[in-house]
Amino acid sequence: MSKRFLLMLCAALACGVLVAACGGDDNGGGGSSGGGGGSTSGAKSVDPASMNNAKGNVTYCSGKDTSGDLKEGIAEFNKANPNLHVKLVEFPEDAQQQHDQFVQRQKAKSGDCDAFESDVVWTAEFASQKWLMDMSKYIETRKSDFIPSTLQTVTYDGTVWGAPRVSDSGLMYYRTDQVKTFPSTWQELYKEAAANNGIVYQGSAYEGLTVDFLEYAFAAGGSVISDDGKKSTINSPENLKALQFMVDGIKSGAAPKAVTTMQEEQARRAWEAGKATFMRNWSYCYALSQKAPKVKGKFAVAPYPSFEGGGKASVLGGHNMVISVYSKNPGGALKFIDYMTSEKRITANAVKYSKTPTIAASYDDPAVKKAMPFADALRQGVENAKARPVSPVYPQISEAIFKNVNAALSGSTSPQDALKQADTDINNALATF
Repeated sequence: MSKRFLLMLCAALACGVLVAACGGDDNGGGGSSGGGGGSTSGAKSVDPASMNNAKGNVTYCSGKDTSGDLKEGIAEFNKANPNLHVKLVEFPEDAQQQHDQFVQRQKAKSGDCDAFESDVVWTAEFASQKWLMDMSKYIETRKSDFIPSTLQTVTYDGTVWGAPRVSDSGLMYYRTDQVKTFPSTWQELYKEAAANNGIVYQGSAYEGLTVDFLEYAFAAGGSVISDDGKKSTINSPENLKALQFMVDGIKSGAAPKAVTTMQEEQARRAWEAGKATFMRNWSYCYALSQKAPKVKGKFAVAPYPSFEGGGKASVLGGHNMVISVYSKNPGGALKFIDYMTSEKRITANAVKYSKTPTIAASYDDPAVKKAMPFADALRQGVENAKARPVSPVYPQISEAIFKNVNAALSGSTSPQDALKQADTDINNALATF
C-alpha cells in the first residue's frame, strides 16, 4: 500500500468515516464477518433479475491471469452471450499493486471497471468505504452451492458483497525423489530441507508473508488480536516461537536467504527450476508444475505438518468477484459473475488449472479427483482454515506483520523486537476506529 494512501486512510479513520467491530474467534485471528455498527448502511444493492436481459459491455479487472482460466472463461461467456461482451483488464502481478489500482479507481469514482477480482482480505475495507454493491439477494439464491467458509470471506456487516470464485488453503509441495516419507512436523520438515535443497515460500514484505507467518503462528497457538478486537495479541510467546523458528530456518540454510524477496511466482519458479526440495504455495501451482520438466513426475502435495508443541493450521486464501458501485452495467456484471462462479466453470478451473473450488459439489466430481489427487485434503483445508482479521484497517494490521516479520527474517532486527514493533503498530491501527 502506498504511504500516501495509508496517511489518507488513517485520517479518514480518525474522523470516524470507517466504523466497524473487529470480532474474533477462539484462534484470535479475527472473525469472518464484522458487526460494523451500520457502517455499510445505505449501500447500493444489485437486483438478481437485472442479469436476465443484460446486454452491452462489461469490463472485468483482475491481477495478471497467469493460469489462463479467466481468459478461457471470458471467451466462453462472450461466445454464449453475443449481446453481452466482457473485456478483461489485467493489473500488475504484485498483489499490493492490484489493491492500489482498485483503490485509486474507486476513490476517483471511476466506472472503468464494472467488476473486480477481489482478494478475500479486502472485503471489510472496501465495503466500509461503500465501494461495492450489495450482492446478498443474489447469493441467497445460491447459498447452498458455496462452502460456508468461502462465503464468510465476502461477508461483512451482515451483508454479502460478492461471489467466491477461487478459494485456497496453502499446500506443501515436496520432491518424492529426495524425500522418502513426508515429515510429520514442521521441525522435521526443516531438517529434511536443510539436508537437501531447502524450502521456498513467500517471505517478501507483502500480504503473502502475513499468511505464511500466521500458518506457523496459529499452529504454535498464537493469535493476532484479542477476542473483542480492541488490542493486539501479536507479541506473545507462541508467536515468538513461530517467528524464531522461521528465522532459524534461514540461518541454518533450510530456507535460502533469497526467500525474503519471494512472492508466489518467484517461489514457484525456483521450485520448477529444481532449486528446492519443498515449496509452500497454493493449488494453482500443481498444474503448472506438471508442465515443468525438472519436477514433473517427481513431486507430491501434502497438507501441512504439525508444529511441535502445538497443532496444525492453515489460513484461508482466494479471490471473490465483486461489482463496483460505479459500474455502468451492474446487471451485465452480475450475469458474468453468475457464469464464472457456476459449478461447471468452477469444476473446469479445478480440472484444467488446479484452481481450488469454492463450490462443494466440484470436489466430488471424478475429473477433479483425477486432476487433483489431493482434492479431499484441500477441501478439508478450505472448510477448516482459519481467517485473517476482518477489519477496515486490515491493511495496516497486515503491514505491521509482514514488515516486521520480514525485518526479522532479513536479520535487520531480532524476533523479539520485531514482535514488539508489530504490537505497537497494530494497536495504533486499532485505536483509529
